[in-house]
Amino acid sequence: MSNEKLFAEFPPVSTKEWEDVITKDLKGADYEKKLVWKTGEGFNVKPYYRSEDLEALGYLQCEPGQFPYLRGEKAEGNDWEIRQDFHVQDIKAANALAAEAVKRGVKGVGLCAKGVETAEQMAQLLHGIDPMTTAIHFMCSKSFGKTLDLFVAYLKANKIDPAKVKGSVAFDPIAFALKHGEFYESYAKNIEEAKALFARFTKELPLFRLVSVKAGMLHNSGATITQELGMGLAWANEYLGALTDAGLSVDEVAPRLTFSFCTGSNYFMEIAKLRAARMLWAQIVAQYKPAKEESAAAFIHSSASAWNKSIYDPYVNLLRSTTETMSAAIGGANSIHVSNFDEAYRKPDEFGSRIARNQQIILKEESFMDKIVDPAAGSYYIENLTDSIARYAWEQFLAIEEKGGFAKAVEAGYIQDEVARSAAQRDADLASRKLVLTGVNQYPNLNENMAKEIEETHCGCGCGCKAGAFKTLKPYRGAAAFEALRLQTEKSGRRPKVFLLTYGNLAMRKARAGFATNFFGCAGYEIIDNAGFKTGAEGAKAALAAKADITVLCSSDDEYAELVAAAVPELKGKTHIVLAGYPKEQLDAFKAQGVEEFIHVRSNVLDVLTAFQQKLMK
Repeated sequence: MSNEKLFAEFPPVSTKEWEDVITKDLKGADYEKKLVWKTGEGFNVKPYYRSEDLEALGYLQCEPGQFPYLRGEKAEGNDWEIRQDFHVQDIKAANALAAEAVKRGVKGVGLCAKGVETAEQMAQLLHGIDPMTTAIHFMCSKSFGKTLDLFVAYLKANKIDPAKVKGSVAFDPIAFALKHGEFYESYAKNIEEAKALFARFTKELPLFRLVSVKAGMLHNSGATITQELGMGLAWANEYLGALTDAGLSVDEVAPRLTFSFCTGSNYFMEIAKLRAARMLWAQIVAQYKPAKEESAAAFIHSSASAWNKSIYDPYVNLLRSTTETMSAAIGGANSIHVSNFDEAYRKPDEFGSRIARNQQIILKEESFMDKIVDPAAGSYYIENLTDSIARYAWEQFLAIEEKGGFAKAVEAGYIQDEVARSAAQRDADLASRKLVLTGVNQYPNLNENMAKEIEETHCGCGCGCKAGAFKTLKPYRGAAAFEALRLQTEKSGRRPKVFLLTYGNLAMRKARAGFATNFFGCAGYEIIDNAGFKTGAEGAKAALAAKADITVLCSSDDEYAELVAAAVPELKGKTHIVLAGYPKEQLDAFKAQGVEEFIHVRSNVLDVLTAFQQKLMK
C-alpha cells in the first residue's frame, strides 16, 4: 500500500494567497460585511477555515471516552437511545401509544405519571412494555418519590431486577419556577426532596437519573445557542452545588443528572453545541474533585426544536426535524426525541408518531450514524465552532455565577430578561425575513387552508400555569405571529386580491412580481399575476376590472417614473397602491402621486401585512 499523500502533486497554497485572490474578487467590497457571518450568538464566523485554525485548540488530542469527553463518553460507536415522549395524562391512552412505539423500534418512552396513584395504575401504564429492554422516563408526577416507589414495587412484583433498569425522572424545580413564577413551596424544600430521592433510590435504581435540567425550554422561549448552553450549565451547577452542600458526593449526583437540550435548524452549530456542552460540563464537575473520572461525563437528551415548527406547510417540519436529529446524532446525544411534524396544531396520531420515530431508525439502520464515534472530529469548521460556542457559553455561565447562581438569577428575573431580549431579536429577524421559515414568512403555499385542521392542543399533564412572584419564561413558536395573520384571513371568509401590474424590463418585473407574491402570500391573499402590460394605463384598467384590493407596481427603477405617472392616476382611491422596490431618490415624488407603500428586502413584512389587515378586514 502506498503511503503517498493524496493530491501531493498539487503545490500548497498559503492563507495569504487565498486572501489575495478573495480581496481581488471582492473588487473593493468590504470583506467583513460580505464574507464574515455575525451570528446571533455573539461571535463571528469566517468564510473558511484551514488546518492552522486548529493549532490553538488544545483539547483536540483527547480520545473518545476520555476526559473532557468532547468526543463522547463512549470509546467506540455512537449509539443513542431512540426515545419517544407521550404527553398524555390518560393512563390507558398513554400506554397504548407507548406500547405500540416499543413494537416499532423505540428504546425509551417518556410517560406522564401525574395520575398514577396505585400499583394497579402503574401496571396499566407499563402494560406490554419490558423495562429490561426499554428505558422508562417519568416526565411529570405529583410526587416523583411516590412514582418511583410504585415503579420499584411493580418491578419486584414482576421479578425484574431494579438494578438493571434504565430511565429517569424529570425532577426539575427550577423549570417549575421558570414556568410558574415561583418555586413549589420553596427552593430549599425542593433540594431536600431531591436529596431524599437520592437517599431512597441511588442504590435501588442505580441506572436511573434523578434530576433533570430542562434547558430546552430556554431555546423554545427564544434563547440563542450560547444562552441555552451557558445557562443550562449554570442550571446544572446550581443543583450539583446545592446537593453536594447537602451532604451528597459529586459521584452520586453528577452521573444521575440529565441535560435536556433542544436542537434547532442551525445544523453545524447545533453539532458543536453538544460537543461544547460535554467539554464544559466535564471541566465544571472536575472542580468538585470526583473520585471517578467518568462522573464528569454528561448525559444529554436532545429534542427537536418546537420554536421553528409551523402550522402552514407542515411537511417542511419533517425536513427541519430531520436535520435537527442529524445534528443531535452527530453531536453525540445519548437519547433523542423527535416530535410529530403536526404537533403544532394536532393531537398525536399514529401517522405522525410513526414518521417521527422512523426518522431516527433510518439514521441508524440506513445511514449508520450510530457506528462512528464523533464524526465531526477534526473538521476545521466544526472544531472552531465548538471552541467559539464554548467560550461564549462560558461567559454566560460566569455572568450567572456572579449573580449568586442560577436560582437567584431566576428569582431576580435576569434569566428571563436575557432570553426575552434574544427572542425579540429573533422575532425582528423573522419579521424582516432575515431569518426564514419556509412556508411561513417566505415561499408560502398560496392555496393552503389550515384553519379547519387546527385542534385544541395542550400538554395533557394537567400542570396548569399561574402568575407567581417573579417573571416566567414564555415558550412560543416563531411562526405564530405570521400564522395569526393568515388565519385571520381564512376565518374572515374574504380573501383580499393582490394584482401584480407588471411592466417594462422582463427580468426586473418578473423578479419583483415573485417578491410581491411571497410578500403578500404570507397573509394568505389571492395573488393575480400577469405576463406584462404594454402601458401603465392598460395595467391599471385590468387591475380595476379584477377588483383588486391591492395593486403592486412591478418594474425596474428606471421605468417606475413612467409607470407611476400612467397607472397611479387611474388607480388612486380605488385600490391600495404598492410599489415593489425602493427607488430612494424618487420616494417622495411617488408618495405625492399616490403610492402608499414600498415593499423591499428591508421591509418589516409583519408590520406591513398587519397594517393591510387592519385596512382590509374592517
